[in-house]
Amino acid sequence: KFVCNIGSGNRKMATYILLLLFAGAFSTCEMAIYDVIAEPAEAYELPDLPYQYTELEPNIDEQTLEVHHQGHHRSYTDKMNSALAEWREEEPSNDFARSSILEILRNVEQIPDRWQTAIKNNGGGYVNHILYWATMCPAPEAISSNLKSAIERSFGSFENFKEQFTSTAKSLFGSGYVWLCEDDNSRLFILTSANQDSPVSKGLYPILVIDIWEHAYYLKHQYRRPDYVTSWWNVACWQEVEKLQEFWHSDGSKVQPQQIWRPHM
Repeated sequence: KFVCNIGSGNRKMATYILLLLFAGAFSTCEMAIYDVIAEPAEAYELPDLPYQYTELEPNIDEQTLEVHHQGHHRSYTDKMNSALAEWREEEPSNDFARSSILEILRNVEQIPDRWQTAIKNNGGGYVNHILYWATMCPAPEAISSNLKSAIERSFGSFENFKEQFTSTAKSLFGSGYVWLCEDDNSRLFILTSANQDSPVSKGLYPILVIDIWEHAYYLKHQYRRPDYVTSWWNVACWQEVEKLQEFWHSDGSKVQPQQIWRPHM
C-alpha cells in the first residue's frame, strides 16, 4: 500500500501548481476587445488591438493603424473618462451614471445636458473604434453559411450586399461610418452615421463597420477613399463579425433601450 505524506511545505507547492494549471486553463478563454463596453468601469482603458500594427499590411498600413489607435482612439478614451468622472462626481447617487458605456449610449437622452454632447461624441468614438478594430483581422476566413444566408435574406445576394455597402462607403459625405446592423427582429441592413454617432444609441446591433474618417486612410491613400474601401474588404473579418453577432445575442447584451429606432426601408 502506497502512502503519500504531504508536509505543509509540499501542500503549499501543490496548491501553487494547481493555481498555475487553472490559470493556464482560463487563459485560453480570451476576452473579446468589445467585452469591456458592456462592463461598468470607473475609468475605461484604451484596449490593445487583437493584432499587431504590422499585421494588416499592406491593406491598412502600420503608421496609419498606430496613429489611429494610439492617437485618435486614445483621445476619445481620455475625453470620455473625463466627462464620465465629472458627471459621477457631480451626481454621486446617480446609478445610471455608473452604468457601462454601452448602457449609457443606449439611453443617451438620459445624460444631463451638461455632459451629453461630450459623452455622446467621445463615448461614441470609444465604442465605434472598438467595433472597427474587432471586425478586421490579418487572415479573414470565408463567410459562414449561416451569416451568408442571413445577408442573402436581407439583400437578395451577398454580391448585392457588398455592392451596396461599397457604394455607400465610397459616397458618404464628410466623416462618419458605414455599418451592417441587426435590429431587434434580426433583420440586417446598412446604416450610415455621422461623426461619432453610434448605432447602439438607436437600439441597433452593429456587426460590421468601416471607418470613413480621413484619419483612417489619409496617410496611405490621401484623397483616394475608394482605394481604402477596396483594401478594407481584404481585412474584413467574417469570423469575427459572427462572434460580434453572438455577443449581441448573448444574455445581458441585447438589452432594449427605452425607445427603439426603426430603419426606413
